[in-house]
Amino acid sequence: MPRDYILALDQGTTSSRALLFDREGHQIGIEQREFSQHFPEDGWVEHDANQIWATQSAVAVEVLSRNQMDAEDIAAIGIANQRETTVLWHRTTGQPLHRAIVWQDRRTAGICQNLRSAGLEAKFQEKTGLRLDPYFSGTKLKWLLDNVPGARAQAERGEIAFGTIDSWILWNLTRGRIHKTDSTNASRTLLYNIHDGQWDAELLSILNIPETVLPEVHPSGHFFGEAARAGLEGIPVAAMAGDQQAALFGQACFAPGQAKNTYGTGCFLLRPIGSKPSPSRHNLLTTLACTTSDHLAYATEGSVFIGGAVIQWLRDSLGLLKDASQSAALAQSVPDSGGIHIVPAFSGLGAPHWDPEARGTLCGITRGTSAAHLVRAALEAIAFQSADVLRAMDADHGIPLAELRVDGGASRNDFLMQFQSNLMQVPVLRPEITETTALGVAYLAGLTTGFWKDPSTLVQQWRVEKRFEPMISADQADTLSDGWRRALHATKAWSEK
Repeated sequence: MPRDYILALDQGTTSSRALLFDREGHQIGIEQREFSQHFPEDGWVEHDANQIWATQSAVAVEVLSRNQMDAEDIAAIGIANQRETTVLWHRTTGQPLHRAIVWQDRRTAGICQNLRSAGLEAKFQEKTGLRLDPYFSGTKLKWLLDNVPGARAQAERGEIAFGTIDSWILWNLTRGRIHKTDSTNASRTLLYNIHDGQWDAELLSILNIPETVLPEVHPSGHFFGEAARAGLEGIPVAAMAGDQQAALFGQACFAPGQAKNTYGTGCFLLRPIGSKPSPSRHNLLTTLACTTSDHLAYATEGSVFIGGAVIQWLRDSLGLLKDASQSAALAQSVPDSGGIHIVPAFSGLGAPHWDPEARGTLCGITRGTSAAHLVRAALEAIAFQSADVLRAMDADHGIPLAELRVDGGASRNDFLMQFQSNLMQVPVLRPEITETTALGVAYLAGLTTGFWKDPSTLVQQWRVEKRFEPMISADQADTLSDGWRRALHATKAWSEK
């Protein structure tokens, strides 16, 4: 039978999804399940790794069943994942030793500060392209080894395995036979040298992490093994990638002059920079991009921790919305935000500010402030944060971006996309398929297995659904940003003790 479809597993921060793509790159099926978020202490965020696997495996089988397919119809599986989220599990039982520590979690801020005080930040940054921030996996892994009873002794005996969520999914998908990751996920751990493409012995020693817990690292497009779970048996797993690098690939951003911004739980703006790493001079990250070979490729990245999550907060915690899809209409019911600004630093501030102690602030509130003003300010905050990143990226590259390709759930919000174009003063292009994380890892799996011939085929398949052009002047955009900068100043002042 012809294997005419690729199955993409997109394991995100709030839900697990499975999507099917055909040879023309069309999305023909999707299933999704949300899972629980755990907040045991202020600034701590955890997931149940078993629940993640249960939801991911369920939607994988469901999307095939709903589209009247079985394993024989699938050419390959690609896995995309929330990056930096850290799992530690027992190699024999397959059971996690602790809940997964999520990328948003800030419990290791003290570890990072101690490393900075010891003068080690430059070393980590030069080798990994990252900053010493609780965002990344390495200090989360150290925390688990130091705080879970018996974990360090088991690690030294080779009895436990560490992985980001891609490794955890692969381990379960292959019934514990394969412990591997890809270079994009490895590059987000603070443990991987992005220059030589190896786990770094010196950094492992500094963090006191035994190499025995680490997975093998391969290119994003690679034959990782075969699925061995019911309903998926025998399908080759031919790609794994961190969600943001997968989205960059799915947007067909292969040239240094292109960039994409993903509007998910957070916002992540990536711009490819070619085969040589280029350290940022404006507080951005240098990270590895997806490849299907052993040749390394690089990208500049700016990470915003709270993007669409601020709308979830308005919905779930404040009850201002019944559904996130209502936000655009409510925002447009008022002419502006009424002079208020929300800085959603619920998990600290990411790029280009990097303040892990910052917390959210609401500035400029008056007796006339309404729910509509709050919703509008929240949407505008997503755009303001992304504009901060783009300005830093333009300063790094010396060449202003010509256009921005967008994806993720919040990119479907026309008000937000238009406001983003106005602020950045560049065209914003939304593709027909906004599920570009899943599409990117599907592309990688397809290239690995010969399902697609070469990247030029993918460029031809990329199609614009809507284009947003700036509708205000650069001076007007600067005036809007002045208020945002005042609100940022207030947020940073609050974090000072």
